[in-house]
Amino acid sequence: MQIPHSPIPKTVLIVEDEPDTAEMLSEMMRLSGYAALQAYGGRSALAMLQSTPPDAIILDVTLPDISGLEVLIAIRRDPRFETLPVVLVSGNSRPSDIQAGIVAGASRYLTKPVDFWQLKETLDSLTKRKTNKPIVPPD
Repeated sequence: MQIPHSPIPKTVLIVEDEPDTAEMLSEMMRLSGYAALQAYGGRSALAMLQSTPPDAIILDVTLPDISGLEVLIAIRRDPRFETLPVVLVSGNSRPSDIQAGIVAGASRYLTKPVDFWQLKETLDSLTKRKTNKPIVPPD
């Protein structure tokens, strides 16, 4: 009798300078069946991307060293990551902020506070992840 193998979870790199927010997003990803990596700045995220390429990125726009938009532009310049799903998250919800994120190459732009179900559905869609047992939202 063979033991069924669990699929290897897809990995999401969370780039967020606020440790509490990074941990909350990581927990949201783990609850959704993803493995989560964390980077606390743009430069460390770019370095991590080279050594451990993820299946998707959740990228804060406001970072302490370089902006999330600059990180995104650097990611998109690398041919290996042209199609890597990148979800920008920001407290900035003006249409001009969202437009700037999309122009920079974001796959999606979500505003904080990030809704668990919206983030899960966004990543599932972008990574084309199929789940055997869907998580049902509470009533």
